[in-house]
Parts: sequence; structure tokens; C-alpha cells
Amino acid sequence: MLLAIDCGNTNTVFSIWDGTRAIATWRTSTEWQRTADQYYVWLSSLMQFQSIDVEINEVIVSSTVPRVVFNLRVLSDRYFNCRPLVVGKSDCALPQQSRVDIGTTVGPDRLVNSAGAFDRHGGDLIVVDFGTATTFDVVAHDGAYVGGVIAPGVNLSLEALHNAAAALPHVDISRPQKVVGTNTVACMQSGVFWGYIGLVREICARIKAERGVPMKVISTGGLAPLFHQSEALFDAFEEDLTMHGLIVIHRYNKEIA
Repeated sequence: MLLAIDCGNTNTVFSIWDGTRAIATWRTSTEWQRTADQYYVWLSSLMQFQSIDVEINEVIVSSTVPRVVFNLRVLSDRYFNCRPLVVGKSDCALPQQSRVDIGTTVGPDRLVNSAGAFDRHGGDLIVVDFGTATTFDVVAHDGAYVGGVIAPGVNLSLEALHNAAAALPHVDISRPQKVVGTNTVACMQSGVFWGYIGLVREICARIKAERGVPMKVISTGGLAPLFHQSEALFDAFEEDLTMHGLIVIHRYNKEIA
């Protein structure tokens, strides 16, 4: 049994795979102070609650928060008696190598998304991930990650507005009924929602023009459904893209071992 862990800046997702499908998936807030013992108590309690009686003997981790990795390594060693694969480390091979400037460290989440997207859709892709940051990852025809774009995330932008302007409230993102708002909340929602629609459309258009080839645009991340259903910006929405990418990378490492 494989435990796949996707640790992002805001949330961490744990998913148990039996080789063909996900048996269970759980989400918790990302806290670098959380110990291996705390992770295990939380995870084992959820497994018991859902009557999941399996023996985890393999672990793969993707983490954008370096300080979390140590405790996840301890979790794997102490409770699952295995050495985890950590995406971005030298002992974790990738199906396709990235082609970026020498010395550049690519975020493991971006490498994982690229691997998952290429496995499902082939090459010449733009992967738009609506996370803490809104990222655009460019996948070449052969599956290599060749660069991208990083913009502030949707919720991060809303939080910045609220924190920087005393008169502006905290609001949740949603599609406004009209572009022109007639109250403060509607004005903020319109600015952020339509602003990000424009951002995605313009950046994707410029990437396609720069690459000079037809490209599919794939969306993923927590807020992706909101934007995917609102405008014809994307060719596909992948809810579990990062987890699928982790499975692809784990499978590749087993094949070459």
C-alpha cells in the first residue's frame, strides 16, 4: 500500500493507494511544527473511523514547505518502516527532466503536476494551478517541464486587500452577478473574479504565442472549478492532478529500480 502526501503552503493531502485506485483521501492544514507522532495519531484515527485496515509500506512526498519534510520522513521510518521518495531529492527520479536555467530549483508541486498532466493529456500543455499562488506550468511535447509563470493566488489577493485597506472587509470569492458592483463586497468580488479571468486568458494567450504550437490548458487546484465553469478558458479540469502525478512518479521509480 502506498501513502501519497501532497504538502502545500496551506493544506496537506494524504491519500492511500492500493495500486489501482485511491482507497481514502484526507486533508489537513499544513503546520511545520506538527510531529511525526501527531501525524500518525491523526492518520490512524481516520483510518480506524473509516474501517480501513491496510499495511502502508511505501510513501511518496511532494512538499513546498521544506521544514515539513523532516517529520514526514520520520513518520515513514518510524511507523511504516520505509524510506519515503521525496520529489525534488536526488534519489527520486522523474519520468521527464525539466529544462530550465542552470541552478534553478523547480517547486516539487510543479514537477508533479507536469508529470500527471503529461500522463493524461500528452505534451504541449499549460497547467494552471489555483493554489496559494496561481501558477502556470508549461509542459513540452516530450513531457519536460520548461518553465512557467507565478502570480499571487486568488485568496491571497483578497487577503491583501483586506489587510492593506482598513475600510475593505474580508470576502469569499464567487462569481458576481454583474461586473459593476453596487456594494463594497460585490465590487471586490468582481475585481478579483474578472481580474483573474483576464489574467488567465492573457497569460495563456501569450504562452501559446511564444511557444508557437497548439496547446491544451488544464486547470487544477481548490478554486479551479469556479473558474473552469465560468469561462471557456480550459480544455480540462483535473481535481486529483497532483495525486495522479505522485502515482506516476512513484510507478516510474519502481520500474527503474
